[in-house]
Amino acid sequence: MKENKGQVSKEQEKEIRDEEKKTLRRRLTDYLVITVASVIYAVAVSFFLDPNSLAPGGVTGIAIIFNRITGLETGTWMFMINIPILALGMWKFGWKFILSTLYCTAATSFFTNRLASVGAVTADPLLAAVVGGSLMAVSLGLVFKAGATTGGTDIIVKLLRLRFPHLKTGSLFLLTDAIIVTASAFVFQDLDTALYAGLVVFINSVLLDIVLYGRDGAKMFFIISDSPERIVSRLLEELDISATYISGSGAYTGTDKKVVLCVVKKPLSPKLEEIVRQEDPSAFTIITSASEIYGEGYKSIFSQKL
Repeated sequence: MKENKGQVSKEQEKEIRDEEKKTLRRRLTDYLVITVASVIYAVAVSFFLDPNSLAPGGVTGIAIIFNRITGLETGTWMFMINIPILALGMWKFGWKFILSTLYCTAATSFFTNRLASVGAVTADPLLAAVVGGSLMAVSLGLVFKAGATTGGTDIIVKLLRLRFPHLKTGSLFLLTDAIIVTASAFVFQDLDTALYAGLVVFINSVLLDIVLYGRDGAKMFFIISDSPERIVSRLLEELDISATYISGSGAYTGTDKKVVLCVVKKPLSPKLEEIVRQEDPSAFTIITSASEIYGEGYKSIFSQKL
């Protein structure tokens, strides 16, 4: 019996080591993807947006504006602006949430400064807006799929939602981007440039959805796990989304189960998948598309279809 117990223990230890190796490989792969995405983002900023004075929303737009006012490199401003924002995010959401975001911010800032000397690839503001916005969307899609964020207004919006839960996330993003684009019109003394910057915001928003999930409206998750409470706790805290428990039982084992049902908007889906993987790698998860959702945070049940 002792030998059997020892043998089982060794098998468990081997499973733990194998799982740790898989986790390490996955982490290294994620950081490699984030590095590639950071280079792509830096190309968008240094080759297309910054040289043509296109200041899209977010920290990048603020950094481009401050670069014109002070002369300090755009990448440096991107990192400096993010430092207090990341500190707030770490205080509110914990270091695990911020670690990959901090790396992404540092890498993006570094590559942006290194590539700035190349200058504009095109002087046509329309081409710069289309290509720059498209590259940003590809970069952000890769970052989200790697379980990270770019920091900046993402964290600010999450903090505002904690303080003012009645405000909609999409409205907050739209408001912050509109303020930054409007400010660029005054700084650069050029309305056309500001309108092209607004085009960058639009292209980035539309293409990011397509890069991440095609044209699906949202994602619906059915999660069957031995740790449903921990998963839901993190959904509430980190993603600011709710969930519903559905009672069920295993057909083979007869064991009672809590099935977690939740619907998330597309940009949040990669983070939700990462939370499930971290809390219960063996969870049985079904992900399906949800084209129409009515209720709080989505469309009104009384709204008319167009």
